[in-house]
Amino acid sequence: MTRNIKALIVDDELYSREELKHLLSSYPFIQIVGEAESGEATIMKTIELAPDVVFLDVEMPKTSGMATAKALLELKKVPLIVFATAYPQFAAEAFRLNAVDYLLKPYDDEQLQETIERIEKIFYHEKEPGVETFSGKLAVEADGEILYLEPKDILYIIKDEKMTKLVTKTTEYETKSSLKDLENKLINYCFFRIHKSFLVNLEYVTRLTPWFNGAYQLQLAGRKELLSVSRNYVKALRQRLEIR
Repeated sequence: MTRNIKALIVDDELYSREELKHLLSSYPFIQIVGEAESGEATIMKTIELAPDVVFLDVEMPKTSGMATAKALLELKKVPLIVFATAYPQFAAEAFRLNAVDYLLKPYDDEQLQETIERIEKIFYHEKEPGVETFSGKLAVEADGEILYLEPKDILYIIKDEKMTKLVTKTTEYETKSSLKDLENKLINYCFFRIHKSFLVNLEYVTRLTPWFNGAYQLQLAGRKELLSVSRNYVKALRQRLEIR
């Protein structure tokens, strides 16, 4: 049986919370486990209720949604974060905090559905017992041909000026696909964004070294180059890598 996805709704306006609750009621696998109207209450309820996803408003009194999100990333069990706000100018910062999505008010049904589908991919990608699954290969063009890469063979992906480069154990490929697009396609695999320009396969990580100003450098098996890890991603990266 597929488990429900537990959600916490955070907004200082009651009407906004009620509206989002109503919209989410169309998705029976989304279980609303609680509500909060401040950043402080969000932290306490996240610790208490252990939601899988937090729908988080940006503009709140005292502690903003962005500050609250940063605090959530410090928890032992980090929930997925979906920002829900009327202010589009915070989107870039939201995605630097590894937000799953950025919903704009007034809510659009199609946009919400895309958000829910993105959440589903994260939670329901596990292979069911006794069921064969095939997740597909990544298509890239090279010398007029279409090559199909096994995601497990990709060490890391880097955004390099106008092109995106995929680095495997033996070869490098270029694609016009954006890093965000590739991140979405590889969501069911062991890839993690460590920087605005880097997406790495966590299976190959061998070393994480402090660098400067809270940033780190990461090394992959069989590679000499060091990849930059933005300080905004260090905490979440360690939580993904380490056995707890």
